[in-house]
Amino acid sequence: MSFVSIEQIEKSIYLIRGYRVMLDKDLAKIYGVPTKYLNQQVRRNLDRFPKDFMFQLTGIEEESLRLQIATSNEGRGGRRYLPYVFTEHGALMLSAVLNSPVAINASIQVVRAFIHLRQMLVSNSVLSQRLYALEKKYDGNFKVVFEAIRQLMNPLVPNRKPIGFHSDE
Repeated sequence: MSFVSIEQIEKSIYLIRGYRVMLDKDLAKIYGVPTKYLNQQVRRNLDRFPKDFMFQLTGIEEESLRLQIATSNEGRGGRRYLPYVFTEHGALMLSAVLNSPVAINASIQVVRAFIHLRQMLVSNSVLSQRLYALEKKYDGNFKVVFEAIRQLMNPLVPNRKPIGFHSDE
């Protein structure tokens, strides 16, 4: 298996039902096993995966996720079952179920990716609190500066031209 970077893992973490999760197919790729094998080992060890460690997506959730990550519709040789998703704890539990040196090393990278995301969220929250405190402390002369900082903290939505034909009427 090739080494998977934390950045690559972070790109495959989604927010579903209030949990940060990873898809079974993405974890299988990281752990270097086929998705079918990963899910088979999970089914054999269901007592290790409570609902806050792993759950199966609904059809609506899967369709929404497919649109979000821009993958093609199922068709030729697609999945027969709805995908499973794993929380940070479920992804870690996979290393015990798969029980290989590759799985252990991969689980360390997965946990590091979740920790990095958590640290980014906390640091952004702390920065927002500090900015709010500074705004209260200083007068209106710095309002423009604070607004500029807030805009830098929030990701920009690209301003793109609409696609398609539009009449002038």
